[in-house]
Amino acid sequence: MIEVRNLTKTFEDKTVLHDINAVFETGKTNLIIGQSGSGKTVLMKNLVGLLDPTRGEVLYDGRDFVTMTKRERVRMRREMGMVFQGSALFDSLSVRENVQFPLDMFSTMNYNERVKRAQECLDRVNLLDAEDKFPGEISGGMQKRVAIARAIVLNPKYLFCDEPNSGLDPKTSLVIDELLSGITKEYGITTIINTHDMNSVMGIGENIVFIYKGRKEWQGNKDEVIGATNKKLNDLVFASDLFRKVKEVELEEEQKAHEQG
Repeated sequence: MIEVRNLTKTFEDKTVLHDINAVFETGKTNLIIGQSGSGKTVLMKNLVGLLDPTRGEVLYDGRDFVTMTKRERVRMRREMGMVFQGSALFDSLSVRENVQFPLDMFSTMNYNERVKRAQECLDRVNLLDAEDKFPGEISGGMQKRVAIARAIVLNPKYLFCDEPNSGLDPKTSLVIDELLSGITKEYGITTIINTHDMNSVMGIGENIVFIYKGRKEWQGNKDEVIGATNKKLNDLVFASDLFRKVKEVELEEEQKAHEQG
């Protein structure tokens, strides 16, 4: 579990995050949603230590990441996996070598053990057949799956994904969502996903934190989104064609029930 307490981030005279309090639960897909410029990316950067909060706490199972020493942070980061928006694969390395890279850097395994572990993770994302290909030879969706395999190769307790469906078609996005959800449950990971994809919200949003202009406006799950009374959340959610159609169907059903009653 990751808990954020009174987290505030200020750049010079501009406050980007205002007193955020939120809990990201273990074994669940935790989504951070919000419009562009809402502060969700800054929040994730504070969670992983790319930025330090101006004030507040970031607790990893009770351990405050903010007050850790440099050495403690290095150890802590070995418990984290990251999936970057652009996949961030090394073009000069094969698919397997990309997945194996964190093992080469941080593990005490011998070479054969590292290869085997990388292949296990590629098999988990259904890409073992592509292990000898290079990133430029595979599709964007496959690159995202390689990035996920690399992110889990060190058996992280915490998995962070920044817009994992960015640039992908709806069918491929669904594959990525199902993969992240399955891995989260299978390994009991605390997964945090920055997204603006409303299909992801409804598909895998087990715990959703909605950020608006640097403030936490709402927290709930995918079953509670449709009935939420927060206008700012509704403005974001129902801008999606999917959600507009869902709402229209609900209103039609309510009207029919009223007429029959």
